[in-house]
Amino acid sequence: MIGKGTELPKISACIISFNEEDRIQECIESLDFCDEVVVVDSHSEDKTRDVAASCGARVIERDWPGHVAQKEFAIRQAENEWILSLDADERISDELRAEILSLRAAGFPKMVGWRMPRLSFYMGRWVKHGTWSPDYNLRLFDRRRGHWGGYDPHDKVEIDGPMGTLKGRILHYPYRTLAEHLSTMDKYTTIRAAGMDARGKKAHILNLIVNPWIRFIKYYFFKRGFLDGWHGLVMAYLASQYVRTKYIKLLVKQRVGEKTN
Repeated sequence: MIGKGTELPKISACIISFNEEDRIQECIESLDFCDEVVVVDSHSEDKTRDVAASCGARVIERDWPGHVAQKEFAIRQAENEWILSLDADERISDELRAEILSLRAAGFPKMVGWRMPRLSFYMGRWVKHGTWSPDYNLRLFDRRRGHWGGYDPHDKVEIDGPMGTLKGRILHYPYRTLAEHLSTMDKYTTIRAAGMDARGKKAHILNLIVNPWIRFIKYYFFKRGFLDGWHGLVMAYLASQYVRTKYIKLLVKQRVGEKTN
């Protein structure tokens, strides 16, 4: 516990956004215990920036350089060293809020960062199985010993030091509609295929056949996606289709030089 008279560590919440006027307010409101909220917006065409500013966030407008680069930029604009990073479609649950406040009261002891489970709401229900649950994400960390890494669009926080695990959940509302899910899959598989090609990853015919089935079996059977009923079946199929589409785009790009977008 921090000694009497010692100032509590301050937390900066960092969010990236694009056309999120219908979701950004609830995201920011769930972060009301943080000392500041920084929103980096990539030229939204709706009222995202206005809504965020009206909620007290410091808004920065910036061109889109990719997921990893934008999130890394956001945390470097923060005034404080301890960062809580969220996407605009995420919320901090009451349980997670209480855990974070308890950690801050103790001075964030021992750990450089903490990961937390994420619970996703999809097609009218909370997804409690499959590879979506428990979906642990490291989001609370000391930026002096951490940064955003991974490969676009699947970014992740990487830290140099010990990591703790919290029980409270991030509440995630990833897709408004099935059409948005399919559109996002199309964009993300294009980004993934381009990144894999740039890193020298080769696509083979078997990748189109074997890898999607491996993903389906893992999601639906090993991770018990079937317990989510028809939702689990749809999500397992879409997960396998994501893998198939990614490798198709990579294969076409490498065999005939066709652009993947």
